[in-house]
Amino acid sequence: MYTEEEKKLIKKKVLKTMKSKGFLKKKILERISDSDFEIVWKDAHKRLAKMYAEHMDLPDGVKTHTDGFIFPAAAVYLSLKKVKPDIAYDIMKTAMAEKSQEEGRKFAKYMKIPGFAKFFLGMWDPISHKMFGESSGFKNVFYPKEKNCYKMDIIECPYHKYLSEQGCPELNILFCDNDVYMYGNLPKLKFTRTQTIGAGGELCDFKMEFVKNK
Repeated sequence: MYTEEEKKLIKKKVLKTMKSKGFLKKKILERISDSDFEIVWKDAHKRLAKMYAEHMDLPDGVKTHTDGFIFPAAAVYLSLKKVKPDIAYDIMKTAMAEKSQEEGRKFAKYMKIPGFAKFFLGMWDPISHKMFGESSGFKNVFYPKEKNCYKMDIIECPYHKYLSEQGCPELNILFCDNDVYMYGNLPKLKFTRTQTIGAGGELCDFKMEFVKNK
């Protein structure tokens, strides 16, 4: 059982999170009626509240991923799948791809700043240890630093774990694809990936290189 204070905090958190998912809302409204959308969005709020309530004790680093990305996507998708099973996955795939492509275009603009590409590459080591390390629910292989290159492998992933737990592991590959859309077309940087856990691989490899003439 949860206290009234905990229920209020969960409700407030759900409202804030769902408000931030306007890109999903927009794409859903393009494909289904307003009345069906109201059913989906209301149900997604309920599902997300349940997920938050059941995972209140997760470490803060893990919650960065579960509460901000994994659970909201699962809640919306499962609610959408209940009402529009034939198009639910396609809507999520399109919405997430477009959002990531938009972020990729923003990164690309920064790459035009002299020296920014190397700075961005250099930031990956501290960023990945903080955002994608064990404190955030991942298990990794972090390779020794190389000049103009950053490499790591993810061998356990909270996206795979918690999306599978919620009964929608198929969403995992969409999160994997986000990296390709964001980093795959950046000037002066080459992003390489050969496999992902979400697509059935043994690990997710991540390699980014500085390429002067790209």
